[in-house]
Amino acid sequence: MEELSRRWGFAWTAATVMTLLVVATAVGGEVAPAKGARKRHAYASMMYMGTPRDYEFYVATRVMMRSLAKLRVDADLVVIASVDVPIEWVKAMKEEDGLKVVTVENLKNPYEQQQNFNVRFKLTLNKLYAWSLADYDRVIMLDSDNIFLQTTDELFQCGQFCAVFINPCIFHTGLFVLQPSMAVFKDMLHELDVGRSNPDGADQGFLASYFPDLLDKPMFHPPTNGTKLEGTYRLPLGYQMDASYYYLKLRWSIPCGPNSVITFPSAPWFKPWYWWSWPVLPLGLLWHEQRRNNLGYSAELPVILIQAAVYLCIIAVTRLARPNLSKLCYNRRSEKSVNFLHSMLKVAAMWSMIAAYAIPFFLVPRTVHPLLGWPLYLLGVTALASIAINSFLLSPLPVLTPLLAFLGALLVMAYPWYSDGVVRVLALFGYSFCCAPVIWIQLMKVMGNLQMLVEREGFFPRIAQMSVFNKLY
Repeated sequence: MEELSRRWGFAWTAATVMTLLVVATAVGGEVAPAKGARKRHAYASMMYMGTPRDYEFYVATRVMMRSLAKLRVDADLVVIASVDVPIEWVKAMKEEDGLKVVTVENLKNPYEQQQNFNVRFKLTLNKLYAWSLADYDRVIMLDSDNIFLQTTDELFQCGQFCAVFINPCIFHTGLFVLQPSMAVFKDMLHELDVGRSNPDGADQGFLASYFPDLLDKPMFHPPTNGTKLEGTYRLPLGYQMDASYYYLKLRWSIPCGPNSVITFPSAPWFKPWYWWSWPVLPLGLLWHEQRRNNLGYSAELPVILIQAAVYLCIIAVTRLARPNLSKLCYNRRSEKSVNFLHSMLKVAAMWSMIAAYAIPFFLVPRTVHPLLGWPLYLLGVTALASIAINSFLLSPLPVLTPLLAFLGALLVMAYPWYSDGVVRVLALFGYSFCCAPVIWIQLMKVMGNLQMLVEREGFFPRIAQMSVFNKLY
């Protein structure tokens, strides 16, 4: 009986597992068509080539789109890519990120001859292609430097055009809602041909000219019944919070509308994806955490490991070899020639120190996580500084004092318990004020060390026995 019960128990378990597998397969078969079903709305961004930062915007676009997918937005994710975007990038966005890539020709910018035209905005008019996405009822057009804190699907209820005024008088085109229309798109192309007024020659100036009365329009509030509005509206500031608002108080204080999207319309070299953006700008870490959770850093990791290995080898070799130039080079020149060489030696030592601090900064991959970028930079400075220390027989502490001071400044900026941004800036200023004399004194010690070695003929020493040697022959 026990054997029979055991067999029945095994059979019952197997039948239960098989039933669950069948149910799961059936459910999966029902869900799959839903994933492929046509969406009525889309989040869209654009990508074009021709700037030194093409790869950075490619990474930023992928991070933003993946974060939207993780929020389970009820919309397609679309990238409007120019024809010159690399095929491997397009393939990665389609296959790895599940994005829909729409390939377009670059729109010719008729404003290139304007006096105030910035060449980096040459192809931003490609954003007008958003109106050609006529398969969708509404499209939210995005710049790649946005961070989504929560889903914003309610924006699809807005009217034919809706945008945010982070500037008091001019709306910002980093996020806006539109109703696609081929008629509007063709009219915009016509306006480009006839030379419609454009203050900056970019997409923002053109759209501000095309929708001149948006400032007078009512504020958008999503209807509770889910219906779509008609007309044009202003969006609450919370849909595109300028990161600058955060830095003053180190917290958000934007009461109008939901705090949903952060944008970074700051100087180009302080975009959030740069590894040096944090702790200089506190919100930089937020973007990198989104990348870590969504895309990862597999593309940059091999470069980081190779650089770290090279730096460690440099430190080891220079320390073990520690060349003594007095054993390598002997002075058989005139006094005037030697003085010139000593002067050049001082210049070379100072430039080698400057290079030790500058070169590693440009070698670190720009879009790597700050907690990987800063240690790699500091290791690189230490490695290149060791070359100067051992080649010019310098004391290590004076040469590395600026590095230690810089590390202290990073810790001051990264301190998380400041009451507001003003206190943070004052703390950094006070720290810098105290460090500056110390750095200056240590640099003077370096110059004094070099001068002492020169006077003692530590470099290019003379052979005193040379005259005696000559008399013997």
